[in-house]
Amino acid sequence: MVEIAALVGDPARANILSALMGGHALTARELAGAAGVSPQTTSGHLGKLAGANLVAGVRQGRHRYFRISTPQVAEMLEAIMEVAAAAPPRYRPPSKTDDPIRAARTCYDHVAGLLGVTLADRLAERELIILGAEAGEVTPSGVEFLSKLGVDLSAARAKRRLFCRPCVDWTERRPHIGGAFGAALAGRLFDLKWIERMRDSRALMITPAGRRGLFETFAISL
Repeated sequence: MVEIAALVGDPARANILSALMGGHALTARELAGAAGVSPQTTSGHLGKLAGANLVAGVRQGRHRYFRISTPQVAEMLEAIMEVAAAAPPRYRPPSKTDDPIRAARTCYDHVAGLLGVTLADRLAERELIILGAEAGEVTPSGVEFLSKLGVDLSAARAKRRLFCRPCVDWTERRPHIGGAFGAALAGRLFDLKWIERMRDSRALMITPAGRRGLFETFAISL
């Protein structure tokens, strides 16, 4: 625990991990920009993170890309963000990315921010899902509804991770949906082109088609 805490607690490495929580695999050069350190220093940090199995690298052509190694590592980082958000407030200069990040963002491989918690609220209100304190389940009516939407629940259940779990959103202080189901739902929203990634950010943009689809399907208007 001490070793992992020390690795995550370094500011540059924390920035690297935070950038990778957007769900994209990134190059060392891209991560150097996120961390605010030189490429050489970033390589050293990535070596330490990879040595502890917090990140994994894959080579594609001339480039080597890095990502969060497992969903369990992402869940650990989410929990740290949640605890940090509940700590006594500290002054942080406002950023132009604050509003988009709070509105909608990726949290590893699922949707977070106001959009994420509103999706969870709507699904729970209609009794399409049941969210407990530690885990959740899709109801029979939810299976029918989500299957019609094109969410592949069978593939999600087959994954070697918790199927559905509440993930307390660090900006909204309410749960969004994590786990394999949360990833499958996010993937379908991307496939439908209802949401798109904003460049160089974890923030998501709701497309015009997405605004129509989210309203008609979930009665969500953001």
